[in-house]
Amino acid sequence: MTSARAIAPNRAHQNCAAETLADRVARIREFVDAQRMRKDYKPGWFGEVETELRQRLLEIERDLTAEIMAAHDLDDATVEIEGKVHRRVLRSAQTYMTTAGPVTVARWLYRDRADDSAASVSPMEQRLGLIDFWTEKAAKQAFWVVAQMTPQKAADAFKRIGSMAPSKSSLDRLPKQLSETWEATREDHEAALRDALVVPEGTVTVAVSIDGVLAPIDGGHRPNDVRQAAARDGRTSQGPAGYREVGCATLTFCDADGAALGALRMARTPEPNKRTLKASLAAELCAVLRRRPDLKVVKLADGADDNWRFLSAELPAGVELLDFFHACEHLHAALAAAYGDGTTKTRHRFEELLEILRDDADGHARVVSALDHLRKKHPRSEIIRRCAAYFRKHRARMNYAAAQAAGLPIGSGLVEAACKTLVAQRLKLSGMRWGNGAQAILTARGWDQSNRFDEAWALLAAHYQVEVHVLAKVIPFPPPAARKAAGAKSGAR
Repeated sequence: MTSARAIAPNRAHQNCAAETLADRVARIREFVDAQRMRKDYKPGWFGEVETELRQRLLEIERDLTAEIMAAHDLDDATVEIEGKVHRRVLRSAQTYMTTAGPVTVARWLYRDRADDSAASVSPMEQRLGLIDFWTEKAAKQAFWVVAQMTPQKAADAFKRIGSMAPSKSSLDRLPKQLSETWEATREDHEAALRDALVVPEGTVTVAVSIDGVLAPIDGGHRPNDVRQAAARDGRTSQGPAGYREVGCATLTFCDADGAALGALRMARTPEPNKRTLKASLAAELCAVLRRRPDLKVVKLADGADDNWRFLSAELPAGVELLDFFHACEHLHAALAAAYGDGTTKTRHRFEELLEILRDDADGHARVVSALDHLRKKHPRSEIIRRCAAYFRKHRARMNYAAAQAAGLPIGSGLVEAACKTLVAQRLKLSGMRWGNGAQAILTARGWDQSNRFDEAWALLAAHYQVEVHVLAKVIPFPPPAARKAAGAKSGAR
């Protein structure tokens, strides 16, 4: 954000003594009347008119916003902020970003009377809940936009919209600061969001899923380092070098037919065993079941052992189902290994076995029998052997016909979609590498995709609003040494 020294006060502030608000409104009226009478219909003329009108109105909005902000400043010798007495030290101007653009306001600064080394603070900023020189609404808009696109794209978008025009660097800093504030009391905030959760009407089943997606997040080795190390060892680096796993989880509310009515989506940057993500997901599920103990629970995931240890052992009891589409991927891989990828034989046999697996009561047993037959015909195929072992390992989680008859969803498509829309579409753009700013973006996108952004923002913004009390009269006490000296002198007399 541009500093206060770099931005001149608004033009209207300079002319406020000579030109009243009524004068400025009258000038806008004159401009409108002039445009009504225009006859030169050159290409783009009306777009220019809209732009000029918007800028004139924004100028007035900035002036009025600055006037309101200044009215909440203090000019008292001492005030109490968060239980500490502060003394007035300096009056200076500062530029703030509002939804109408930058405004400059002169305000008094105060310092903790007991600590001269403490930073000065502005009671006006604390009363208004300003966030790093952003107004609360401007910060909210900026946070939401930068969660959807890069800071550079966000800066371009604001410029095109034509209201506030924050810089790329300020849009990059803001989410990190907000995330630090949120994470400091995250568990309390998440509990408040859970208390406000409304289970969609018509919900019969709650489906819980957990997964992960690789993203270019620092903490491991950089891609070039990984490839060079592999080359030194005479190996070829496999997979996305320098990537780490971002955990994703969803809690989906489904109707009697297994169709989704709504969902909570969340993601966390890499950490051992997805600890924070699992704790948040478990807390969400338990809160929903306390409110609606009648709901059926279905646990859906791919074949990763860590995910199933968590789903089975750490969550309330429910039906466990291996994601149907992951099962189909393994089935197709085995058939392609036997009959050739893309062949008519593979396609027809896959469609036949897919329907059997999904719709027949003994579908799993019949598919395993078919895979055993392929394994005997192709004893050297490692792919067929692994696929057959996969189906045997998860046989208790493949009763898809019974699940569908009970109105349960059989696919973890929502968590797969979360991996793509919540994480990949924002964190895996060309040339990106993430550090400590990734969680800020994931948090905001999770709120947005869970229809919780406004509620979460209200909790976050409340941190920046502080009560300030004016002290009518403060009599400073002398330091202890001075009181002792004064007492000794009085006793001597």
